[in-house]
Amino acid sequence: MTLDVARCRLTSQQLLGATATEPADVVQHLVAVQAQDYADAKWALGLRSTGVTEDRVERALADGHILRTHLLRPTWHFVTPADIRWLLVLTAPRVKAVNAHMYRKVGLDAPSFRRSNRAIAKALQGGHFLTRDELRDALTRAGIDTDGDQRLVYMLMHAELDGIICSGPRRGKQFTYAMLEERVPPARIRTQDEALAELAYRYFVSRGPATVNDMAKWSGLTLTDVRKGVGAVRHRLVSEVVGERTFWLSPSTTVARASRGPTVHLLSIFDEYVSAYKDRSAMADEETRARLSAVGNALTHIVVIGGTVAGRWKPRVERRTVVVTLDLFRRLTPAEDGAVDAAVARYGRFAQTPVRLER
Repeated sequence: MTLDVARCRLTSQQLLGATATEPADVVQHLVAVQAQDYADAKWALGLRSTGVTEDRVERALADGHILRTHLLRPTWHFVTPADIRWLLVLTAPRVKAVNAHMYRKVGLDAPSFRRSNRAIAKALQGGHFLTRDELRDALTRAGIDTDGDQRLVYMLMHAELDGIICSGPRRGKQFTYAMLEERVPPARIRTQDEALAELAYRYFVSRGPATVNDMAKWSGLTLTDVRKGVGAVRHRLVSEVVGERTFWLSPSTTVARASRGPTVHLLSIFDEYVSAYKDRSAMADEETRARLSAVGNALTHIVVIGGTVAGRWKPRVERRTVVVTLDLFRRLTPAEDGAVDAAVARYGRFAQTPVRLER
């Protein structure tokens, strides 16, 4: 049987056959969920669960069941308290190496970070949750230069990578920071080899079929480290060679679950179905990739039908109603039209807001 990469990924990513009923369960399954676009990251959790609404994701973040911080690559991710410590130990050195040029550009070095870390920790100790601007004030009072947003951003990111701070509950629409030690229960620190094996196994279970190049791109780790991790858990995975590529996946994901009729997913371009892979040819043929490339930076959301890209969608708020507009690349069948209607309705249930589709 030919490996159906796209549909198997829908299954492994829980975009088909979702069983999770809590936002944190989705994050735990995926290990980390790209979250620089906060609204779309919340929707990514709703898509992979049953009955989860936007409010429930917000509560999970406020209660600390989900954390939002920098790890893997230099961008925001959702992660669970159970995973944050070992993921930081494994991936923070690589993120710092990627950031090194910017550290030099904004005039930050090891002594600078020691000072900023101390000032940030002092301001947050005792269960305080502070916004970025409030931490800027605390750093300024400590005599630390915070002129320019980039300098402050990299001081805060470095404190996250050092395991000093993580996300606190939101205050209105503002994000806050908290002391990681006060928000996350203690956990045994895995060795480097244990962490590599854990990440490799869970990546391929939650995103397979995928290649070592895909995991290296997603994790920010070197190919050498990724191959080492795969070597440690290869007995728990299966592999299949397609052309010149070797795909790794969970034995339970070798055949995607059958579904009744076409499947439609309204995704962000930052969704893990997109961002978790270096090679995205399984979800878009050459003609579609050319059309997406032509859109450039205006491309923010994609319509995925049966695992492959079929167009774009855009949500906007209009008089307390979410209006979803579509720009499809091909004519849909009547069954696909019905599946689009169902996908839009699901988005409205997640947002707990009336939704209207404009074709």
